[in-house]
Amino acid sequence: MTARQLSKIAKRVGFWALIVLIMVYAVFPFYYAVITSLKPSSDLFRVELWPSTWDLSNYAQILTQASFLRAIFNSIVVAVSVVFIALLLGITASYALGRVRFRGRSTVLLVILGVSMFPQVAVLSGLFEVIRTLNLYNNPAGLILSYTIFTLPFTVWVLTTFMKQLPMELEEAAIMDGATPWVTITKVFLPLMWPAMATTGLLAFIAAWNEFLFALTFTLTDAQRTVPVAIALLSGGSAYELPWGPIMAASVIVTVPLVVLVIIFQRRIVSGLTAGAVKG
Repeated sequence: MTARQLSKIAKRVGFWALIVLIMVYAVFPFYYAVITSLKPSSDLFRVELWPSTWDLSNYAQILTQASFLRAIFNSIVVAVSVVFIALLLGITASYALGRVRFRGRSTVLLVILGVSMFPQVAVLSGLFEVIRTLNLYNNPAGLILSYTIFTLPFTVWVLTTFMKQLPMELEEAAIMDGATPWVTITKVFLPLMWPAMATTGLLAFIAAWNEFLFALTFTLTDAQRTVPVAIALLSGGSAYELPWGPIMAASVIVTVPLVVLVIIFQRRIVSGLTAGAVKG
């Protein structure tokens, strides 16, 4: 075996070893959360890679709490609303920024991208005043508004990049047939934009589903809280006890649907994120 072949084998082995290391690093925390959620309270602090006894009491405890089920419902309502609003506004904005030529279009895109770079804590106090002025404090509508502000720039950016790559002949043919801009968007462009919409919609859903800071600041009662805050406020039998078992069970319950969605739409996510990366 020549030195060149040995070098090639060594590179391949190193590559797959790196892939395995990355997978272990990414998957192991979730795996450990799953096995911890399946342990009884007496075994929680016993370090083992496979539980010696299986116990579903943590899941039973979480799923029988009305406040947690209410939090799941609130998260679904808020996340779905944010996705709908972000896609609706993003599609119309991407048409204007991607197909209509006007002075300052590039500047507008840069401003939109710059807005998405602001950390949440930098705008928290100002946004709190806006929420309170609009009488949306402790209201899901306040969360929908705040989440949309942060998910919309990325949505507009991705959809605009995708919109620019669509053939101009499609729009010209629609105009020749007497189609209005709204008809052109909904009947001509919308069916072609599913990869980008799946990407931005799923990422917006994940961001709204996992958001914690705004949900903690803008809600006050259990009836209006979302899942991340509900998990953080889970309490044990005393003030000095952290219910790690129920916390892990709740984390698994709210994480599994996201994992399933990503696995289902992974190809669309990749195609949507790479849209516009290569011309031709």
